[in-house]
Amino acid sequence: MEQKQIGQPSAAFIGASWMALIIGVTAFIIGLWNAEMELNEKGYYFTVLMFGLFSAISVQKAVRDQMEGIPVTNLYYGISWFATVLAIILLTVGLWNATLTKSEKGFYAMAFTLSLFAAIAVQKNTRDMKLFEQNNEHLHS
Repeated sequence: MEQKQIGQPSAAFIGASWMALIIGVTAFIIGLWNAEMELNEKGYYFTVLMFGLFSAISVQKAVRDQMEGIPVTNLYYGISWFATVLAIILLTVGLWNATLTKSEKGFYAMAFTLSLFAAIAVQKNTRDMKLFEQNNEHLHS
């Protein structure tokens, strides 16, 4: 099977992706740290963030594997999407029912969204760099 040639991501895109991930996750966690809510609520939101990050990366990996002809079971692909949608629903329901101001709810929603998007971009860059390095090894050997 012919492998698609992937270019090396630019340093600017790699840096921006990592910065977005760090800023999103850090802002979310600092917001939780400073929030006036019970520890179990803080734990809920932190767990939803971590679950969301992992599931978004898993979806990106499954989609990318399929694009590159790497076998992905329908079960894994489906679970990855289900987990990502579930994380978003869990955050939405949690914020909808929370006794937070609308601006606080918006802050958590935006930090969560930024973090998920950035996690996907970081995973994509990592995968692109690995493929680019492998292609260059084959060309120079």
